[in-house]
Amino acid sequence: MATAWQLQVAKNRLSEVVERAVSQGAQEITKHGRHTAVVLSYREYQRLRRRRGTLLDFFQRSPLRGLELTRNKDLPRKVNL
Repeated sequence: MATAWQLQVAKNRLSEVVERAVSQGAQEITKHGRHTAVVLSYREYQRLRRRRGTLLDFFQRSPLRGLELTRNKDLPRKVNL
C-alpha cells in the first residue's frame, strides 16, 4: 500500500520518501489534497517500463481475436447546410 505525503513534507523529508519507496513501495505525493505524483524505486520503474512484446503480440493474445465485425453500409443521413 502506498503512503501519501503532502508535497511540503515530502520536500523536507525527500531522503525518507526515497528510502521508503525502495523498502516499502510507491510513495504518493499530494498537493492541496489531490494526488499529484508518485515516487518509485528505480527497480519498480524499470519493471514498469519493461517491454512486454509487440503490438502484434498484444492483439494476437486478445480474447477478441477472431471476432468478426461488420460495418454498416447504409448511406449517411442528409444534412441541410
